[in-house]
Amino acid sequence: MEARLKARLVPFETYRSYLDGEAFTSDWVTVDQAMIDAFAGATRDYQFIHVDPERAKAETPFGGTIAHGFLTLSLLSTLAYDALPGVTGTKMGVNFGFDKVRFLSPVKSGARVRGSFRMIGLKERAVSLQTSWNAEVAIEGATKPALAAEWITLALFDGPVEG
Repeated sequence: MEARLKARLVPFETYRSYLDGEAFTSDWVTVDQAMIDAFAGATRDYQFIHVDPERAKAETPFGGTIAHGFLTLSLLSTLAYDALPGVTGTKMGVNFGFDKVRFLSPVKSGARVRGSFRMIGLKERAVSLQTSWNAEVAIEGATKPALAAEWITLALFDGPVEG
């Protein structure tokens, strides 16, 4: 995975040019029941709508189990890793937070999702870059996205940001 990111490293001037530009889109990822169950185990959120396919089919309007909203949110990391460029010289990247998160449609077990990211803000600091992204998680075949968020990331450098 790290090799794929290194292949997308760009000079800071190029990165800066992405502000208010086109969106970057990831490949599709399947959200299957095994992923949902693993997330339930990690978070101890075993609500039946996520982990009991028979009961979810009988008692919910979803027709089966759905992914946790926070699972969909956490997939932003892998979707971004697949789609977003990095800046040459970055030591590491970290999540800084979110200004807005909305869960708009449930992700049914077996559905495929992908991320779309458009840079909407860039704060240049001495040894870091704070980037704001309009992030959206689309569900294959659905008209409404699963999630929309304003996501803030931080790229850290060993020395001054060159650009």
